[in-house]
Amino acid sequence: MSREFSRRAFLQGAGAASLGGSRLLAARRAASPGWDSLEKHQAPGWFGDAKFGIYFHWGVYSVPAFDNEWYSRNLYIEGERANTFHKLVYGPPSQFGYKDSIPTFHGEQFNPEAWAELIRKAGAKYAGPVAEHADGFSMWNSKVNPWNAARMGPRRDVVGEMRRAIRNEGMRFIATLHHQWLWGWYPTLDPSFDTSDPKYAGLYGPPAPGSPFDYHKPWSTLPPPPQAFQDEWEAKAKEVVEGYRPSLLYFDSRLNIIDERHLTDLISYYYAQAERWNEEVTVTYKGKDLPWGVGILDVERGRLADTADYVWQTDDAIDWNSWCYVQNPHFKSAGRIVGELVDIVSKNGNLLLDITPTSWGVMPEPVVERLLAIGRWLEVNGEAIYATRPWKVFGEGPTRITPGAFGDRKTPNFTSHDIRFTTRGTTLYAIALGWPGDEAELVIQSLGTSAGHIRKGQITQVALLGSDAQLSWHQGDEGLRITLPSVKPGDFAYAFKILMS
Repeated sequence: MSREFSRRAFLQGAGAASLGGSRLLAARRAASPGWDSLEKHQAPGWFGDAKFGIYFHWGVYSVPAFDNEWYSRNLYIEGERANTFHKLVYGPPSQFGYKDSIPTFHGEQFNPEAWAELIRKAGAKYAGPVAEHADGFSMWNSKVNPWNAARMGPRRDVVGEMRRAIRNEGMRFIATLHHQWLWGWYPTLDPSFDTSDPKYAGLYGPPAPGSPFDYHKPWSTLPPPPQAFQDEWEAKAKEVVEGYRPSLLYFDSRLNIIDERHLTDLISYYYAQAERWNEEVTVTYKGKDLPWGVGILDVERGRLADTADYVWQTDDAIDWNSWCYVQNPHFKSAGRIVGELVDIVSKNGNLLLDITPTSWGVMPEPVVERLLAIGRWLEVNGEAIYATRPWKVFGEGPTRITPGAFGDRKTPNFTSHDIRFTTRGTTLYAIALGWPGDEAELVIQSLGTSAGHIRKGQITQVALLGSDAQLSWHQGDEGLRITLPSVKPGDFAYAFKILMS
């Protein structure tokens, strides 16, 4: 499918928006039709200030808790690890399909208030659930999709309950949508599987060739989903907008398989609804899935190598290998996550961290420990993160970022010589991503007079957040030298507050 978005295409698609007789949307279209108006969308001020959000993958795939969140697809593919596991535990996929796990997805201990409180204690400013993953199971009380958590499984409106709890904790509510992946997700042409039975098409999607998942071909050469699929895709997203008023809609990749009419219809509708609510909202997207400026670029499991002149986001998981809970998790350390957050914020970005509840609705203890450790760090150092803006340079140090999506695994942990900068007014924060060890002082080369970023005498005071020690410091040509206190205030990432005239 061509990714050229024309004014004419938008006008054709925008006429189908389902706002009924809304004069608001009609006026918006008459004044500024086309992607032109949407490309002027600015990142909301709250998003630029928030810096840190949390969401979670929780669904039927959490029941087997094996390998990763692709279990629903891979269980049907001979030779896949999930297929081998499934046959051993549940039997052949021809006899026990993905749908048969739904009755065991009870979420007995799901406590939205406790989850929201934990997320708030972690320091997140926006949060929400995966509203629908690629598996076709909606986590809200859907009239469009009967395969949803309110009617089966937990028999609870997970999206609605989390919205209330998150808002009650003072955070922005978000919803993430991955449901375009349903096109081609399951092997719907194999008659031996329940995925090919028309009575289950609401869950498994319409019949589709395997080629929509051929990653070796350009997206534009692959068979697009039928209009009925796209109509339902849009209707599901509008249900989430109408019913839950998210401050942010996150779209997973492959959004470009949805045609221009449906994309422009949905996004213009969402932004128009936000005007009616008198709220600032935004969407995030991957790669080139939307025209530049329509929403906020999201770099999955990756970062940028340098400061951007636009606000962006990384979404990353607390588990190195999976976005959902699995039986043998490999969780990142709190220090690793804080270092990632600091690096991203220094480059004008936000971090949206995915966490992994069990199918019972329990937050694993290692996840809780890490979230609370991140929250304690932000309690002390949050002024160097929230509502800050990039400095002249993002930082210094030997560690090199592998930029782009999925580059984070190739990026090593930071050292005590890696420093990142943020600013708030005339205050500069220099965040050392490790403690210098036996060294008595920290040298920040970027703050030397020879670096050209700051003039002699401009620094008036230096303090270390979380420490009462009076710091001695000296600014010379080679850098700002700070004598360190004997006791470090914490276990990772140390923010020096530098006041300037």
